[in-house]
Amino acid sequence: MTEIKGKWALVTGASRGIGKEIATALGNLGCNLMLHSRSVEHTHALAEALSARGVHTVSLQGDITDPNQVTQLLSDIDNAAPQIDILYNNAAIMMPYHDDVWQIPADEFRKSFETNVISQIRLCNALIPSMMERRWGRIINLISGIDQQPQLAPYAISKAALRKFVHDFVPILEGSGVAMNALDPGWLKTDMGSQEAPNSVASVIPGALVPALLSDGISGREFQAQDYAGMSIEQALQKAEDQQ
Repeated sequence: MTEIKGKWALVTGASRGIGKEIATALGNLGCNLMLHSRSVEHTHALAEALSARGVHTVSLQGDITDPNQVTQLLSDIDNAAPQIDILYNNAAIMMPYHDDVWQIPADEFRKSFETNVISQIRLCNALIPSMMERRWGRIINLISGIDQQPQLAPYAISKAALRKFVHDFVPILEGSGVAMNALDPGWLKTDMGSQEAPNSVASVIPGALVPALLSDGISGREFQAQDYAGMSIEQALQKAEDQQ
């Protein structure tokens, strides 16, 4: 298992749901956290809880649906920590379910791509080059397993585009010590996933940690968090290694 104690991780959308679970789990391993949300007030309690365990935390705010706020967020990230070693691109938006799939407004596609693809890529582009200079880094882009549900097309297609981004950058990252992979958290009981989902948000751990903790540095893979539900971190890593 890769040692991440003392490293810095940025988790977007860290105030609740999947992001909060990931941030808490990373903090339990001694990783320092840069916690992003729409307002610093939203991560205040989490930052206090992590700080009480000796974890260094920084709270940052920014609405990633707004390109100007993303620009400011990138500046704030640059000034807030010595470096970012791990990036979890978790924050995203989902548009309403449309029964009439032929009448989905074009603006919903535009906003979904701005938020779920372009903003994520901007974070990757800002942070990966310095990771490559240091010869170590982990980028985990959260995607979705939604398939053949055109009623949710803006969200599903934007997540598919992010998956393609991960795939296409494999030759750039090969041998660099930096690994960028995709993570499908599964259908979870969150504000986005709804209470009809079959899995608790806690079930995203330990699977969500696997791509950050594997030591092989291989990029371009897609991890299914639910494949590791109920396992210890050690068991999850062993299963991932056996499947390579």
